Amino acid sequence: MAWMYILRCGDGSYYTGSTGDVERRVWEHNTGLVSGYTSKRRPVSLVYTVECDSGIEAPELEHQVKGWRRAKKDALIRGDIDALVSLADTRRGG
Repeated sequence: MAWMYILRCGDGSYYTGSTGDVERRVWEHNTGLVSGYTSKRRPVSLVYTVECDSGIEAPELEHQVKGWRRAKKDALIRGDIDALVSLADTRRGG
């Protein structure tokens, strides 16, 4: 079992990642054990998770969502399928 997750950082930005243990990973981000983007943007809070069938699917989904604009990530977090469909127009940059 693997997860793709989105964190809201202390500065309001989003961080997208994947893991086998979401609770542990959020704790690691908040304690500074994860270097990089979130280390200077703490605290972080978990705003979205999706369970994936495999440890391969989760990072693939993470990579896809990382490429999305903020509006599309907001729609995903809200569960607004209509907005996701509307924002999926590739001519507008996904």
